[in-house]
Amino acid sequence: MGITTAMVKELRQATSAGVLDCRKALEESGGDFDKAVAHLREKGLAAAAKRAGRQASDGRVEAYVHPGSRIAVMLELNCETDFVARTDDFKTLAHDLALHIAFAAPHYLTRQDVPEGVLESERAIYRAQALKEGKPANVVDRIVEGRLEKFYQQTCLMEQPFVRDEDRTIQDLVTEAIAKFGENVVLRRFVRYAVGENLE
Repeated sequence: MGITTAMVKELRQATSAGVLDCRKALEESGGDFDKAVAHLREKGLAAAAKRAGRQASDGRVEAYVHPGSRIAVMLELNCETDFVARTDDFKTLAHDLALHIAFAAPHYLTRQDVPEGVLESERAIYRAQALKEGKPANVVDRIVEGRLEKFYQQTCLMEQPFVRDEDRTIQDLVTEAIAKFGENVVLRRFVRYAVGENLE
């Protein structure tokens, strides 16, 4: 089957991959659009893993105030170049992340940021709950670790399901952005404010 310019253009619009990469993916998939998309995605995610260690010192600070002015979020999203930082796609990503933080109210960026004291307290609570539920002593540790995983998913931003697509985590979103932009993308830090929060 001949690969037409229109087919390459359609694939390029869907994936943001280069013209030559799109043509090659279509040739390797025998013109099958879905297979070509899957091929480019796999290739992009593999390349993204290689880029993840590169320095990302450009980017933008995104500020979001929820309608009603009762919740506000500020975050720093980094990339490698000013060129990518100024694209609409990068700005949209920063906005979507801020919107997610406003809605999901994470406490930490990653599980590594959770203080050991908090983890010890959570483990003690889960252990007491499991024993109170009458769980056998030999499975309590597994139950505690399972509930701790759920705790990470609820409180650590990078592990939370994205509010607009719960099949993807925030980490998935960032990894996909690395593949799309061809640069390392790092969500460096965030802060979330809510009116009346933490008032005694």
